[in-house]
Amino acid sequence: MIFVRKRWIFTAIGAVAGGTLAYCLKDEESRQQVKDKARSIQGSLGKSDDMPIEEAGQPDQDNLDNAKMVAEGSQFGVQYYNELTEKEREILEKSNS
Repeated sequence: MIFVRKRWIFTAIGAVAGGTLAYCLKDEESRQQVKDKARSIQGSLGKSDDMPIEEAGQPDQDNLDNAKMVAEGSQFGVQYYNELTEKEREILEKSNS
């Protein structure tokens, strides 16, 4: 009995959400606004050049010497990244205190 009620509630919520979405996107202007917003969100989630250490896990990019070193089992990059993030965490904790 409980499962039937939950199923009807979820179905009703889905139908209302779908109807609201269809109503909101019925004209071209609102569809364009949604597309623009989606593109801006997608662009903001893309790569940022302010922290190149984030690309350390991609050895095939530029520096073949580093790629070879990583392939041989070097942990320098991992240690460097961990120390860097620990220092950032300490700075944030000090600024929040």
